[in-house]
Amino acid sequence: MTMRRTAVAAATAALTLLAAWGGAPSATAAPAAPAPKTAKAAGTCAVLAPGASAVAEKAVAAACEQIGVWYTWGGGHGPQPGPTYGQVDPSDPDSAHDPERLGFDCSGLVRYAYARAAGGDPLTGNAHHQFHSPRVQQRFTAAQATGPLLPGDLLAWGSGSIHHIAIYLGAGKMVEARESGTRITVSDVRLDGDYAGAVRIAPPAAAPGTFSTWGTDVWTHREPSTTSPRVHRFPGPTTVRIACQKHAEPVTAEGYTNDAWSYLPEYGAWITNIYIKGEAWLDGVRTCP
Repeated sequence: MTMRRTAVAAATAALTLLAAWGGAPSATAAPAAPAPKTAKAAGTCAVLAPGASAVAEKAVAAACEQIGVWYTWGGGHGPQPGPTYGQVDPSDPDSAHDPERLGFDCSGLVRYAYARAAGGDPLTGNAHHQFHSPRVQQRFTAAQATGPLLPGDLLAWGSGSIHHIAIYLGAGKMVEARESGTRITVSDVRLDGDYAGAVRIAPPAAAPGTFSTWGTDVWTHREPSTTSPRVHRFPGPTTVRIACQKHAEPVTAEGYTNDAWSYLPEYGAWITNIYIKGEAWLDGVRTCP
């Protein structure tokens, strides 16, 4: 009796295991259909849609190589594009370890990606400067959402001044260096909050009238005068487009004196030519009316 009960129990256990594995094999059962293949798995960092330029696709690839690298406040803004140790953000306790971490902030990642893709250093400055760069070929409003966007386009957030920027991948995804305490990652595009829209970057040859600033903590002004209100600060060398120049208030700085000022249309502001790389009066730039 004991042996019979043991045999029954063993048979029951075997049937239970077969059920767990999907049932006993059958000579007439069709093989299970393979899982459908998708071009890219969810969360993959890659070009996820067609239509982008070769430079934009290279920028995506360069950014995706940095997946898993630390976000670090101020990271990526050294003399050359690439990861750097960060700084403590006084407004963010999570940044306490950023000086120990080699990585990028949001604009540092964008700078690195497009430097790798296009050569040179076309997107210097912070997120606000990149969003208003003379390299911008096309702009998209927040109301347009992701419909017209292509991989490599830059998405931006901020009301008034842009404070965050990321690289679009396609399919509603982006790669970003988001905040202290996190690593570079793929995220769903966030169209709520203070999403400001997106920009498409032009090849370097499509940006006439482009110059570079030099120096640190250089301010632009509403009028060609140091006594007029300040508009934007360039923390370091930044690529800018100059619409025209004019003679106005003489300025003495860095051992130079110059009365020439240049108008920066992307910023709606003026900068003394002392802080523009080139001659005191810039060659090839027209005189403002």
